[in-house]
Amino acid sequence: MIAVESVIEAGNWSALLGGVSEADIESLAEKTVRHALVTEAALTPFLAGSAPESRLTLALLFTDNAAVRKLNREWRDQDKPTNVLSFPGDWLELEEEDIAALAAGDDVPPAHIGDIALALETIRDEAAEQGKDPRAHLLHLIVHGTLHLLGYDHAVDAEAEAMEALETRLLADLGIADPYSYRPSGY
Repeated sequence: MIAVESVIEAGNWSALLGGVSEADIESLAEKTVRHALVTEAALTPFLAGSAPESRLTLALLFTDNAAVRKLNREWRDQDKPTNVLSFPGDWLELEEEDIAALAAGDDVPPAHIGDIALALETIRDEAAEQGKDPRAHLLHLIVHGTLHLLGYDHAVDAEAEAMEALETRLLADLGIADPYSYRPSGY
């Protein structure tokens, strides 16, 4: 199994999502992460429940612009907040035999898929600026961050197109419209 931990550290995420409880936010985030993880075939036994409990972990941090700005400055040398940051864990470095051992429940240490940090004010402001539903925008960024943890990137056009197409398909499965249909001028 995959343990998905959500920590709501700062900000009124409940207000952003129409007054839902923290437990509902955590449940929604976990469901969204698990949906994005299906893109990685090696994770199938962990998602299907046939692997032992908590052999893989993934963490989400719901926080504010100040905390994300600090992380962005420390890890990316960019002194500004951003909507989502992803920090891959050791999952991408595992060999096939390591993954098989984890799935079989062998006596090996658990692996960490990675961490995702989300900035409330940036997400709220982007959703308002782009005329998007805040819930849909948040779920898009959770999918986006999860795909980064799986090795997807958008540094070059071809990779960006593939990643955007996958995000759009995954979000459509969740009933969310194409997040890339909004393009600011000059994009």
